[in-house]
Amino acid sequence: MKSMKLTGIRNMEMVDIPKPEIVNENDVLIKMKTVGVCGSDIHYYLTGRINDQVVQYPFAVGHEGAGIVVETGKGVTKVKQGDRIAVEPAMPCLECSQCKSGRQHTCENLKFLGCPGQAEGCLSEYIVMPEHSCFKISPNMSFDQAALSEPLSIGLYATKISVALENTNIGILGFGPIGMSVMLASQLQYPKNIYVTDKIKERLEIAQKQGARLAINPDKEDIINKIKEDVPELLDVIFECCGKQEAIDQAVDLLKPGGKLMIIGIPDFDTWKFSVDKLRRKEICIQNVRRQNNSVQETLDFLENGRINIKEMPTHRFSLEDTQKAFDMVASYSDGVMKAMIDID
Repeated sequence: MKSMKLTGIRNMEMVDIPKPEIVNENDVLIKMKTVGVCGSDIHYYLTGRINDQVVQYPFAVGHEGAGIVVETGKGVTKVKQGDRIAVEPAMPCLECSQCKSGRQHTCENLKFLGCPGQAEGCLSEYIVMPEHSCFKISPNMSFDQAALSEPLSIGLYATKISVALENTNIGILGFGPIGMSVMLASQLQYPKNIYVTDKIKERLEIAQKQGARLAINPDKEDIINKIKEDVPELLDVIFECCGKQEAIDQAVDLLKPGGKLMIIGIPDFDTWKFSVDKLRRKEICIQNVRRQNNSVQETLDFLENGRINIKEMPTHRFSLEDTQKAFDMVASYSDGVMKAMIDID
């Protein structure tokens, strides 16, 4: 089968490898149909690592996927051959103390698609996943919707563990796919106002179209004063979605006393810096967000009933053979890209 592998910094090659096989009773063999390009994939593409997770070449990334069940192990009951499914990239052990306490996303033995040292990604014609990671979708749901349930479930999870969002003033710093996922999820709880920042004009236009009160480019405007003028009492919660120190600094200034900072973005450095004085005087609460936990089916339900609409998210499409072009586009933020999708036929 064909598989697109990272072979070096900013380099990918299509290779032929054996098709994976069913080994365990709960295994599911999946024919991949669609894969979304994630910012974490781009970290591996540009630097070969995220913190201590270092790529050993060749290696396939990719973890936002959807496909069709081809074969199942004899113990599988959740899906069957021919089912269309969304793929949850996390593969928890279900046995450790974290899993048993309801924290499968911080499983002590977690394996994750496209994560070095854990599991090859889904930029291949076929993959094998445990039944637990397969979510059946209806004939009415597109493979794009199913694949994008992965970032959307992160947005939903982040909003659920933040604050009660009804009638609140929210900030979203960084309006890529995760920022957009946070916005779509937060709107389910009817906040008062949503303030968005990003440096890409097309993304700000999408944010305004989606209902942001203000969508501001921090390179062109003083976002702190601009938002303060509109909401003098400042913001109840801010979702940092770009992994930039400047966004953290802005968030601390924009949060009201007692506000909450949700850190979702993955930085390309090892240590955040905070103003101790501002954090202490404002009594700011800081919450890191680790992927998602128990939010995939709920996200799929919201997509199914139309309460979450992703029509503005996929902006560009590529074949598996042209995956490197997609990665180059996303890495350079060119052509107003929001989400590049890879079609695997």
